Amino acid sequence: MILAIDCGNTRLKWGLHDGAGWRAQGPLDYADLPGFAELLRAQPRAGKAVAANVAGPQVGGAVGAAVAALGIPLHWAKSQSAQYGVRNHYERPEQLGVDRWAALVGARALHPGACLVVCAGTATTVDVMDAEGNFQGGLILPGVELMCRALAANTAQVPLADGKFAGLPRNTLDAIVSGCLHAQAGAVERMFEQVAAHPGAVCLVGGGAAGQFFDLLRVPKTRVDNLVLEGLARIGRELTP
Repeated sequence: MILAIDCGNTRLKWGLHDGAGWRAQGPLDYADLPGFAELLRAQPRAGKAVAANVAGPQVGGAVGAAVAALGIPLHWAKSQSAQYGVRNHYERPEQLGVDRWAALVGARALHPGACLVVCAGTATTVDVMDAEGNFQGGLILPGVELMCRALAANTAQVPLADGKFAGLPRNTLDAIVSGCLHAQAGAVERMFEQVAAHPGAVCLVGGGAAGQFFDLLRVPKTRVDNLVLEGLARIGRELTP
């Protein structure tokens, strides 16, 4: 059993993978991190753990302590030049965010052809991978909520609670929300042009904000709940216990 842990910008996501599928998954707010070890004790015991951390050393230390309290060996994933069928063509491969690396590994495990890997959270990342597993590059843009809040705070000076998507918005809040969702979808669709000519190319979309613009995408697409966790489970399968 593999315990996969994704320490994201705003919260933690964890999952238990038995080699065939997910036995359990869940989110955890960082305010609740002191109870992480107890949460895991209530789950089937994992033989090893693999984690990705973009939340900083304080979160990493707390996660490490929680896993150590259970006696589970923990491996911290790092971006590589080439591994697990993915070749990293970043100018400095080690500087690629480990969450993006894990998502690419997860995407390659799920789809052997060309794909666009989209993770929509605090930020939205849009990464291009060809049919041979070459990561060619990608985008980072503000996530849906961050984009909406920045626009509202610096222009309209109004709360966003009632804003919603509309095809032709007729009030300021709807115009902000609709514009930001179109911006997300437009960035994804433009980047999909990089792989569209490959047979079977698909856009794999994950992350907590993905549902807000997934239906707007006019490209072949598949929703994947936790691409980073999928990649961490793939990495974990190659680790010795």
